Amino acid sequence: MLPSELKPDSFTRYPEQARALCLQHLALLQQLPLSYLSSLLREIIEYDYGFPAERTEIERELSTLASLSANQLQEWFHAFAQIRITAALEQEDWVNQPAHFLESLSSYLWSSHQMDRFRETAQAFGTRMQATRKSISAPPIPRLGVAVIGQGVENYEGRFFERLRPHGTLFSGLDPANGLQQILDAFSARAATHAEPYGHWYVDGGVTAQHSPDVVSVSYAELRPARRTLLQYIAQQVSQPGMGPEQLRSNLIRLQPENLGMKGDPVLNRFQIKLLTEGSGTQIFSTTFAQWTAREVLRRAQAVSLLVRYAPRQRQRPMHELLSDKPGDDSVDPLGSLIDADMGAYYQWIDQQRLPAADRSVFIAWFEGHSTAIAVGPVMPRGVESRSRMDLGTLLRHSLG
Repeated sequence: MLPSELKPDSFTRYPEQARALCLQHLALLQQLPLSYLSSLLREIIEYDYGFPAERTEIERELSTLASLSANQLQEWFHAFAQIRITAALEQEDWVNQPAHFLESLSSYLWSSHQMDRFRETAQAFGTRMQATRKSISAPPIPRLGVAVIGQGVENYEGRFFERLRPHGTLFSGLDPANGLQQILDAFSARAATHAEPYGHWYVDGGVTAQHSPDVVSVSYAELRPARRTLLQYIAQQVSQPGMGPEQLRSNLIRLQPENLGMKGDPVLNRFQIKLLTEGSGTQIFSTTFAQWTAREVLRRAQAVSLLVRYAPRQRQRPMHELLSDKPGDDSVDPLGSLIDADMGAYYQWIDQQRLPAADRSVFIAWFEGHSTAIAVGPVMPRGVESRSRMDLGTLLRHSLG
C-alpha cells in the first residue's frame, strides 16, 4: 500500500487519540513519502501513551506540515521522495507496525547504499523543521536535577565529581544527617506548588524511600517481577534455532506491558517497558537502569525536577549467568557502583543542559551519607570549593536562589 491509498479505516487498530489525530490530518498523511511517513507514524501510534512534552512535539510537527501548500510540501519532501523503496517493502504493514517496518527499511537502505543520503536528508529536514517552530516555553521554575551516589560506601579516598567541578562549587563540609529526606521534602514541595503531569520524578536504583504521590517514581527493585519475566523471555528466545540479535530486538519491541505483568498507569507502564526492552543492561544492572532512566525522563518527559538515587549493582558475572536469572553470586559492588554513578551524574547534568532554559537550571550531586556534594547553577561560582557548614536542604534552597 502507498500513502496515497490511506483511508479512515486504515487506522482502526490505532489507540483512540492517535486514530483521531490521523483522521484529522489524513489528507496530509496521504501526501507524504513513505520514507518519512513511517517515522512519523511510529511516533503517532504511541501518542496515547506519550508524555505531554512528546504529544506537544507531535502536534507541532503536524501543525507545521499542515500549514504548507501543496507546492511547499513537494519542495520540503523532494529529497525523501527520491529514496527508492521496493514493492515488497511497500506491501509490509507499515501503518500498524511502523517500528518493524523501519527496521526493514534500515536494512534495505544499507544494502542499497542509500543510508548516507537518507541520513543527510533526515538531518536537513530536522534542521528545517526546528527553524520553523516557535521557541519552547521555559518551565515556570528553574529545572532541578539531583543525583545521589555512593550508597553503601563507607570510605572512599579517591576523587569524584571531577567532570562537574569546573562547572560548579564543591561543598566538603555538609551535614549529611537526614540528607535524603530533605531532598525528598524539597521535591514534594516543588510538585505541590508547581503541579505538572509527569513533571517531577524520583528514580531509584534500589528500593524507593517514602515520597510524595505527586512525584512520579520508577524503581529498579519494584520492577523486579517484570525484569525477571523479561529475562526468562529472552532466554527462551535465544534458545531457539536461528535466533539472532536483530530478530530478538524485533521481538522485544513488540512486547506490551501486560506481557510482563505490569499494571496501573498505562503511560508510565509503556515508558517502563521501553526502559527494559530498549535499554542495554537495564534489566541486570541497577546503575545502568538508573542512568538510562534519567536520560529518558529528561529526553522524553523533559522533567522539571529529577532525583536519581543510585544503589549498589550486582558484581560482574558471565553474561549467560546474568541473563539466566538462576541463583548465583548475589553479592553487590558498592565501590564499582560509586564509580558508575559518578559518571552517571555527569551524564544527567549534560542531558539536563540540553533542555530549554538551561541557563536557569540547577544540578546537585551528593555522596550519600557523607559531607561532600557539588552544586552547579547560575548562583554557584565555578571551579571553587566551599567548606561552609550546612545541610542538604539549605544547599538546595541556596542553589535555587
